[in-house]
Amino acid sequence: MITVSDLGLQFGKRVLFDEVNVKFTNGNCYGVIGANGAGKSTFMKILSGEIDPNMGAVSIEPGKRMAILKQNHFEYEEEVVLNAVMMGHKEMYDIMLEKDAIYMNPDATEADGLRAADLETTYGEMGGWNAETDAAVILSNMGIKEDLHYKNMKDLSGSEKVKVLLAQALFGNPDILLLDEPTNDLDAVTATWLADFLADFPNMVIVISHDRYFLDMVCTHIVDIDFKKVKVYTGNYTFWYESSQLMLQQMANKNKKVEQKRKEMLEFIQRFSANASKSKQATSRKKALDKLNLEDIQPSSRKYPYINFKPEREPGDQMLKLTKLSYVAENGQTMFRNIDLTLNRGEKIALLGNDSSALTAFYDVLSGKLKPTSGTIEWGQTITVAYLPNENEEYFSKENDLELIDWLRQYSENKDEQFIRGFLGRMFFSGEEIYKKSSVLSGGEKVRCMLSKIMLAHPNFLLMDEPTNHLDLESITALNNGMKEFPGNMIFTTHDHQILQTVANRIIEITPNGMIDSLKTFDDYLKSEDIKKLKEELGAVAV
Repeated sequence: MITVSDLGLQFGKRVLFDEVNVKFTNGNCYGVIGANGAGKSTFMKILSGEIDPNMGAVSIEPGKRMAILKQNHFEYEEEVVLNAVMMGHKEMYDIMLEKDAIYMNPDATEADGLRAADLETTYGEMGGWNAETDAAVILSNMGIKEDLHYKNMKDLSGSEKVKVLLAQALFGNPDILLLDEPTNDLDAVTATWLADFLADFPNMVIVISHDRYFLDMVCTHIVDIDFKKVKVYTGNYTFWYESSQLMLQQMANKNKKVEQKRKEMLEFIQRFSANASKSKQATSRKKALDKLNLEDIQPSSRKYPYINFKPEREPGDQMLKLTKLSYVAENGQTMFRNIDLTLNRGEKIALLGNDSSALTAFYDVLSGKLKPTSGTIEWGQTITVAYLPNENEEYFSKENDLELIDWLRQYSENKDEQFIRGFLGRMFFSGEEIYKKSSVLSGGEKVRCMLSKIMLAHPNFLLMDEPTNHLDLESITALNNGMKEFPGNMIFTTHDHQILQTVANRIIEITPNGMIDSLKTFDDYLKSEDIKKLKEELGAVAV
């Protein structure tokens, strides 16, 4: 349905794509992955026609309608929410406006009447009679309540606007759906609904996401952008990752026989197929695997940073106890109140809540950055705490604009240059990069620096507010492993489903009227009817 032929794109001396040849076919969901800066969003813009390549061409099957998730959250400020959603099917929406204008024109001619009749027929064939109902259903499924459907977009919150724009892209069953980071700013319930929706979606989907769980739920193929090339692999993200790592191990063992290699790979594919039977994508994925050529699987060129939190001190019996802890912001808003919480050894708490500012305030109070309005915080005498904040600009201000090697040195007991160089190298800062000024680092580089700072502190208790922000898939995978292996206590907040499911052994949700405390896994927490009822009672409608 989409054919990319001999595509090339160059910005000045920088070559982003060189002789790219790929095909995307109907009925498949393609997950686009690649390191930060590899060109994922640029490639998507080329497919949509927003950017023209220097060489080659993109051809789309005639008559196919493409829908794109808009990134400008302020584009439809004066539009009614339902209308903004229906604008996703531009041709149908334009017909609706034209025929309605004829009906409202008191001077309409007989010719206008005939034109309106033709438009009505076309409008009905496109599904126009159900358009408003269909738009309302999508919005409701995304957690946009009915009382908001007839408000203007400017009256919605930022997260609500994101959901409306996503509903706009999904509206009208497009033949081709392009989604760039669709789960950003979505709560867990809506993200799960979207994954289920796309798993059942019959047409083509091309999606960029850093959420591995989401990619596993929806993708039949992985589109890997690396070394100026674009390659398509069968299977979801986990299959691509594990098979490429297995192939890398086998290539490293030069004495391994070819037949043994094929046997191991086939066994792996069979296990994957068995696991896929639980997924809505099982049928299409199994068909794709049946056609898989083992020679198509290549070792990944990706490198993963070294993230390993090693406590210097064994904690005692007391970890953390909060008693009637409350905080009211300067503007008078109550961020949280009467929080009673006692942590036990080894507990890793996923902290949830609808209001991200309230969660950040909670971390700032625990870390000592803010003083609580009331209540007490009792840390155990043996506890050493490290905090990864959501916003880290204060650590990279121009007033403290050090070269990277000196920036990290200030947080290390070992000041030896070779030690600092080695540590930076494991976090992918090498060569001349270690002399970059800290103020010019990218968002992802700053987070990797902050993680390095934490590792050098050797804490036995971690506070982490959205640690995956700005990180690529490789860094998120390494962080996930580091969090799982950490033997100490932890309180963390993240939108990454896989981290929530594989790391947390206790769930705490802060709501406007109290706290929910659960020992369920994250998936069980989302599915629990008892938790849903409790959330409704406490005024928390989404995770």
